Amino acid sequence: MRTETKMTLTSKVLIGMGLGIVIGLAINLLGLNSEGSFINEYIVNGLFLIAGKMFVTSLKMLVVPLVFFSLITGVLGIGDINSLGKVGAKSFVLYLLTTAIAIAVGISLAILAGIGDGVNMTSVATFTAKEAPALSSVLIDIIPSNIISAMAEGKMLQIIFFSILVGISILMVGKKAKAVVELIEIGNEIMMKMVNIVMAVAPYAVFALLAKAIASLGLGLLADLAGYVVVLILALMIHLFVTLMGILKIFSGMSPKIFLKKMRETQIFAFSTSSSNATIPVTLRAVTKRLGVNNSVASFTVPFGATINMDGTAIMQGVATVFIANAYGVELGLTGYLTVILMSVLASIGTAGVPGVGLIMLSMVFTQVGLPVEGIGLILGVDRLLDMVRTAVNVSGDATVSVIVANSENKLDKEIYNNPNAGVLNDDSLDISEKVEKELADMVDKTYHSK
Repeated sequence: MRTETKMTLTSKVLIGMGLGIVIGLAINLLGLNSEGSFINEYIVNGLFLIAGKMFVTSLKMLVVPLVFFSLITGVLGIGDINSLGKVGAKSFVLYLLTTAIAIAVGISLAILAGIGDGVNMTSVATFTAKEAPALSSVLIDIIPSNIISAMAEGKMLQIIFFSILVGISILMVGKKAKAVVELIEIGNEIMMKMVNIVMAVAPYAVFALLAKAIASLGLGLLADLAGYVVVLILALMIHLFVTLMGILKIFSGMSPKIFLKKMRETQIFAFSTSSSNATIPVTLRAVTKRLGVNNSVASFTVPFGATINMDGTAIMQGVATVFIANAYGVELGLTGYLTVILMSVLASIGTAGVPGVGLIMLSMVFTQVGLPVEGIGLILGVDRLLDMVRTAVNVSGDATVSVIVANSENKLDKEIYNNPNAGVLNDDSLDISEKVEKELADMVDKTYHSK
């Protein structure tokens, strides 16, 4: 009897990623994407743009209800407000620690490489700094005045606050809230099934997103800022493979090799979408189903990390600060670089949820250390491509902290973590059981005829 081997979603996504890069490069290098051409109008800015946008929008559609149901379920799963406080405190400290290490790595590498020395470049692009909100304002805004409005606008810190408050209130009500608890648990399960459905089209969406990005941006512009690009990517890789994996091994004892293999799919999603928030559903599924982190921990650490954990962005700030300082001939000194590290760590909290957060944070840092904000215009051209790499590092940091915190709270299923096939998604995952269909039909029929 011959057993048919089905391709996993990760394999399909990798194929889609490879084909997207190849097709995008071919379109760009052959000059097929010229303004007004058929390829430009109907393929790159037509088919690819529509398919990619629909997928990213589908992921964003799931974020708010998934976080809401999952986080309440998580609070109920912990069942102890003190334990919830420990999970929050550990997560917060670890996220700030990794951010501080990240920017220190970025600055150190950039100084050693001497990027920007003698460049004397003039900016061809302009950058207008947006005013970042004060930290006091951010703290006040954590509490939503209108939760419906907060959900509609995707304000993650407000949604997290409200969901935790609902979970705590249900615990205080006790047995009388049994029906509500069951409803929320069912809602959480339904949302995870919806994630599976959306992920089924991921290989095609990843292909479209990368083909569009590469065809539009190309790789030629990377040559103009080769030093900056190489140092930034090197710093990101060091942080991912050395810093994060070292912290994972030291604090949890779990295998970095298994972690990286199981997170590969999520990293590709993050790379394609350039959005940690949009990737929350995929990250949450990977952390719980693939890495074995209990939902009571993951439901908090993942959305919280997507909001305040900015390792990749912090590295960019460090490298960009050295590059611009050297290009403009400004000597920052030790005090200046320490200020950059402190500002970046604080800004990772203070600018949470603000659009264009990376460049806003960078403008804050430049203003604080006396660098010309218009210098950001020098790196605007390559920022879109590098943002894809930064986001992949960010979601890896979210998952790393989730595993460490879960392990410290005895909420990590090590059998799932070490099982290579745990949580693997293939075509069978979307099959609808005939038995389940019949049970639901009978239930609906019984309800209808009982009236």
